[in-house]
Amino acid sequence: MSETRNIIDHYHYWKHDDIVADLDTKRNRFTVLCSNLGNDFNIATVIRNANAFLANSVWIYGNKQYDRRGTVGTHNYTHFRHFKEDQEAELLKAMRGMYVVGVDNVGDAKPIDEFSWPSSKPVLMIFGQEQIGIPKKLLDLCDELVYIKQYGSVRSLNVGTASGIAMYDYCSKVCNGVQIG
Repeated sequence: MSETRNIIDHYHYWKHDDIVADLDTKRNRFTVLCSNLGNDFNIATVIRNANAFLANSVWIYGNKQYDRRGTVGTHNYTHFRHFKEDQEAELLKAMRGMYVVGVDNVGDAKPIDEFSWPSSKPVLMIFGQEQIGIPKKLLDLCDELVYIKQYGSVRSLNVGTASGIAMYDYCSKVCNGVQIG
């Protein structure tokens, strides 16, 4: 029988719980927070990226859920938390001890390629939503803001693309370069 799950060859024939347990021993020290105040269809891509770059977990902020179909099964290997808009106290508690980096092309942001990710504490990467960006309530919680340099005429990248670039940047600068499989 051929493998139908969206997993690398290394994990073929492993049971689901064994794959998750193995990934848990290797996860990187960053968590991804996506703002989802208006049902953003690009969150599935962020989740796929979080799996590809082995994020510790993905947090969704907002009252909306996301469409799991676009994750192509990677949500099964990712740890989640969902914070509704009225759960600010719980979110703040979960963020305690993390270095919070907002990824958005706002005025005070530094170019991501010139940014040094901290390796001494866990990082929380915050991503906004299409056309809205990071809500002010979340921007105010950031220790640092970074943006991705662009060279064309478009004003911004979609959150799926931006998250992949940011997670790659983090891993290329902080992680030990060990790949699975």
